[in-house]
Amino acid sequence: MTEEMIALRSMLEKGTDAELLREMIGFAAQRLMELEVQALTGAAPGERSPERLVQRNGYRDRDWETRAGTVELRIPKLRKGSYFPGFLEPRRMAEKALTAVIQEAYIQGISTRAVDDLVKAMGMSGVSKSQVSRLCEEIDGRVKTFLERPIEGDWPYLWIDATWVKVRQDGRIVSVAVTIAVAVNTDGRREVLGMDIGASEAETFWLEFLRKLKRRGLGGVKLVISDAHEGIKAAVAKVFQASWQRCRVHFMRNALAHAGKSGRRVVAAFIATAFAQNDAAAARAQWRQVADQVRAKLPKLAALLDAAEEDVLAFMTF
Repeated sequence: MTEEMIALRSMLEKGTDAELLREMIGFAAQRLMELEVQALTGAAPGERSPERLVQRNGYRDRDWETRAGTVELRIPKLRKGSYFPGFLEPRRMAEKALTAVIQEAYIQGISTRAVDDLVKAMGMSGVSKSQVSRLCEEIDGRVKTFLERPIEGDWPYLWIDATWVKVRQDGRIVSVAVTIAVAVNTDGRREVLGMDIGASEAETFWLEFLRKLKRRGLGGVKLVISDAHEGIKAAVAKVFQASWQRCRVHFMRNALAHAGKSGRRVVAAFIATAFAQNDAAAARAQWRQVADQVRAKLPKLAALLDAAEEDVLAFMTF
């Protein structure tokens, strides 16, 4: 799996939306099992057909441990003989292939070739081209429904982020920015609210992305967290009446780049002491103390701390 796809998976797995990824993996695996058993029995479930070779005999439950968590499967049973899906065999890379297909559906919709490759990776047989095509449409439809669902209630805390991935467009491999919005509502529930792709992270793209969220019902936003990309900051200011918070994770990466390889662990621990304070005043005082401590040996880091104080500690006022 590429670093870009690993980054995308980690974005999708934020909060309760790992449940969605698990659900999509379970849905696709279940449909593929049903198609394979249909080929073995010669007929669809409940279908009266002279071509039927064997009767079905209900299901048995089986948990499948995946990167997205435990997926509950219902494995079809046969009256004569037995059926066991090949993708559950030890050491088979089926779950990795299935997760990659679901990720592709999020980004650009999936191709029949991708599902053909998935069927082979899962060790399955008897699945026709038309069945593969229908499965593509079903997966794409479920993802589209999720990404376009109405947003209800207030979501005071909104995280927006992007990662670059390579996709095939018009026969060429190009890089696109995959953006994602994750929010927490007033009940403390975290969800992925939206995702989109663009050729760049320009302000115009972020503006349209955030306006789409508002049109779907996103409201009550008080704090938006992101990296310090100027296009994001400008778009947030135009769309929301909200404070902006510089993402601590992105900031720490920038800060540690000035710390030197041997000093990164110590610098990270110093900066973390500011985040651990109980109120905004104490956090700012500690932040300035850390900046002063490193100023003599690491002047660039101290200057970064001075400039970023308000943005990185914005959350302390909430």
